[in-house]
Amino acid sequence: MNMRKFANWEGALAMLIIAEILVFGIINPRMLDINMLLYSTSDFIYIGIVALPLTLVIVSGGIDISLGSTIGLCAIVLGVVYRLGLPIELCVILTLAVGLLCGVINAILILYTGVNPLVITLGTMYLYGGSALLLSGMSGATGYEGIGGFPDGFTNFANSDFLGLPIPLVVFITALAVISLILHKTKIGRNVYLIGQNPRVTQYSGIPVKFTLCIAYGLVGLFAAISGILLVSYFGSARSDLGISFLMPAITAVVLGGANIYGGAGSVIGTALAALMVGYLQQGLQMVGVTNQISSALSGGLLIIVVVGRSIVVNKESITNWLKTKLAIKKQITIEHITNSN
Repeated sequence: MNMRKFANWEGALAMLIIAEILVFGIINPRMLDINMLLYSTSDFIYIGIVALPLTLVIVSGGIDISLGSTIGLCAIVLGVVYRLGLPIELCVILTLAVGLLCGVINAILILYTGVNPLVITLGTMYLYGGSALLLSGMSGATGYEGIGGFPDGFTNFANSDFLGLPIPLVVFITALAVISLILHKTKIGRNVYLIGQNPRVTQYSGIPVKFTLCIAYGLVGLFAAISGILLVSYFGSARSDLGISFLMPAITAVVLGGANIYGGAGSVIGTALAALMVGYLQQGLQMVGVTNQISSALSGGLLIIVVVGRSIVVNKESITNWLKTKLAIKKQITIEHITNSN
């Protein structure tokens, strides 16, 4: 992994975040209000919370497209077990266990079937999503209706602040520190990179592949549960559709942050910055009066431009060498043509 390239790209992402805030701030000065910038993160930071552990999975060469359904399932589980009369603290612990279990199930199925992670997590996406709808119906909240009635202390949690920062942002920063430590400072993180770079070699080199992948996928499930709990607290109701729109933004944040979709390279800091960039982009477009349909199209176009720009920056040497080779060949052909003409 070339850390210098990642540092350059992370710096570029940070400058892009500042640039988009300034541009939107010129159009709508409210965008420059520090309180607005901090508290508006409560509308999109949950995507970043699940994108951070997803970085480990993608760096390992895998993928998990069931995370949105896992969020919905965990949210409904929280509502159902609370309706059974359990203390809210115990309900939260059980919900975290369900999320972790969902992630580990993904890893076990991938490891012991040998089927592509995309196919496995596509199946579990429907399994977890269907289970969420089933539990929702059994609890009396048919369709996408929510389960409410949570205690005020719980519903106020995600809407409160700590040291001047909204709680969801504090959770995001904490998750960033934890996942960054795991990926960049521990043996598990080194193994994740090795598995992504050459999975066949790692199987014969004594690296605990099964344990490492269970940790990576388990963390995605665990942090999906954390996002689900925060969303239930934020909205005051548990619904099976709470994570339905999180998948593509989360994957976009990981890839835009510098991760190689084929594995072997990635940066948690890059993912965090990309998540903020995507979130503030959507927030800024809404504040300047752009409709959701146009906002999605503009966001997609801008993300394509940024990803292409990243590819050029990261592969600058390869592109330069390719151009030199092409120019040298063209020059040689021209010389031969002139020589033959004479």
